[in-house]
Amino acid sequence: MIHPKYLDCKGLVAVWREGLLAKKVLEGKTKGYKNHPRLKIFKEYQKPIDLINAYLFQIFLEANIRGYSFDSSKIEPLNLKEAVSIKKEQLKDEFLFLMEKLKTRDKRKFEELKSLELNSIAPNPVFRVNDE
Repeated sequence: MIHPKYLDCKGLVAVWREGLLAKKVLEGKTKGYKNHPRLKIFKEYQKPIDLINAYLFQIFLEANIRGYSFDSSKIEPLNLKEAVSIKKEQLKDEFLFLMEKLKTRDKRKFEELKSLELNSIAPNPVFRVNDE
């Protein structure tokens, strides 16, 4: 749910791959992972395929900024007209989870992000933080 700008290289690649798998699940093209808890927010959206495509498009855009070459033919580039509401606590938890991984996986990225205020963490642009 966090903005992809916070992800290190390995994290960005992992989110892209996991997102593509989630897309296949939502399209009914795979039998596994159907009940994965991270799919809930996509399944509950009125057009789950649009949401996963828009989400992955944001990952793709971040990859382009960094000079990576993710295959855009795997998604439909979409910008949603409205953002999906998420809880502030969900965003904070995801950022803290990333920070724990970065402590050992990418110390430079960890150092870059460690002074950020938790209340200032930006979501992936397909999400809007609900202050409740």
